[in-house]
This record gives sequence, C-alpha cells and structure tokens, in this order.
Amino acid sequence: MAAPYVGRFAPSPTGPLHVGSLLAALASWLDARAVGGAWHLRIEDLDAPRCVPGAAESILDTLAAFGLTHDGPVVWQSQRIAAYEAALAELADHIYPCACSRREIADSSLQGVDGPVYPGTCREGTGGRPARALRVRVHDRAIGFDDRLQGRIAQTLSRDTGDFVVRRADGQFAYQLAVVVDDDALGVTDVVRGADLLDSTPRQIHLQQLLKLPTPRYLHLPVLTNAAGEKLSKQTLAPAVIADQALQVLDRLLEVLGQQPVAPAAPTQRLTQAAEQWDPTRIPARRQLCWKS
Repeated sequence: MAAPYVGRFAPSPTGPLHVGSLLAALASWLDARAVGGAWHLRIEDLDAPRCVPGAAESILDTLAAFGLTHDGPVVWQSQRIAAYEAALAELADHIYPCACSRREIADSSLQGVDGPVYPGTCREGTGGRPARALRVRVHDRAIGFDDRLQGRIAQTLSRDTGDFVVRRADGQFAYQLAVVVDDDALGVTDVVRGADLLDSTPRQIHLQQLLKLPTPRYLHLPVLTNAAGEKLSKQTLAPAVIADQALQVLDRLLEVLGQQPVAPAAPTQRLTQAAEQWDPTRIPARRQLCWKS
C-alpha cells in the first residue's frame, strides 16, 4: 500500500513572492490536494544575509490571500540547526575538509552541470592549509531517477559535479543537505518544484542514499522566464504578486500549467475545482516557459 501523499512548498525569504514562485506553490498544492494529500510550508531562511526582513511574513500573507492553505505549523530552517548537525555526524565517514577557495575551483578546466567540477584537490588532505568547507565524496556510478514530467534524468556525479559542499566556508549548511534532512523530517513523498533544481536532484539522492533515507517522487515544472529568457527572480526584477489580482493570476497560472479553465468564483472555490480536475500530464514538459506580463 502506497504511503499517503505528503507535499511541500519551500520558498526562500529573499523578497516578496513573485509569479514564478507562485507557480511552484500552486502546482505543488494542487498535486497534493488532488489526491487528498498533505501540503506543508517550509521557510528556507538558512542563508541569513540573503533574507529580507518581513519577506517571510509577506510570503505567508500572499499564499493565504490566494487560498493556498498549508497543513501543520510552518517549518523554519533557521530553527533546525541541530538536525543538520546530526546528519553531518552521520556522514562522518563520507565527508572531508576542503581548503580550496572559489577562485581555485573556478580555475578548474572541468565544466559540469553547475559550473566548474571540483577536481578532488583536498580528498587526501588540505596540505596544511586551514579548512574552509566540508565536502561529501561522490562516486562514478550513475544516479538516475524518473521525473514525473521531465522523464529520465541521470548524472555521474564524479564527472558532473565532483565532491560537493555540505557545509560552507561561512559555517552555513548547504542547501543540498538541509533540503534532504527537512524533506525526510516532514515525511515528504512528492516534491513538485521548478526545473532550475532538476540538476540538483542527483546530489540530493546521493545524500539520501548515504543517510539511508527514502527518495521522494519528483516533478520539475517549467521555470518562468522574462522576454530575455532570464528566470523570474529578485535579481531579474520580477514584480511581486499582488493579492488583489488573485483571480486573474490564478487563471493565467492554470493556463500555463496546461489545465482546464475553472468557473468564475472566489479563489478558494476555483482552487477546489482546479484540484478536482488536476492533470499533471497536461503540464508542458519543458524546462522554461516565457511569462508575458
């Protein structure tokens, strides 16, 4: 018997919610509610210097205005440091200190899915240099998974990323580790998120395997871009979602997701109908879609 569906939405409070993030929130909510599943909300506020005061509260208010209700209390990554420390301790046999600077790594002649591939310089020791970060060892076996939308995805981490960071030089836990630990703590069975994170997934599966954690199912949505092909984000000046325009925005997002139109009604009623007729196979199987404002 399959485990009950548990989904989540995990925004970073680096600014107000924009339409690209709202697309991920809506799709993950519909995917959960369509099967009577739970939907959790996690605020990924680990990277304190990037967090904007008041942004988290603004995100919560916007989601509520759109009728995207969550189950259980909001999870704050900044309150889960002990869990990441425990995971790091479990990984003790698989991690090592690294003294390399970003510039040294950038000089690597090997290019992978996320930029320069770490060449393993400190695998056998730092040569007396002070450690900066902690890295996890990878292997040369392919790690693959079947994405519900994008199809079969596989990487050989030794070639595509190299040993990757689990604790940064500034002492912060890396996203890859935190998301794996947090998804397991919530019992997440299904992750619905943007395709900009598709290439991160094999690294997360690697950590799940080392920590003996289950691997969720994944569905990576097309990322919304502007006319120049840039991902909608704070950096590309994506405008904040306006709650007063909830009806129009919901209709447009459902159209982008390839879903059937819903009858005119309040946001919560539209969401109920959208969940009833939710069909993930109608989502365009692309990594990017242009959002015409």
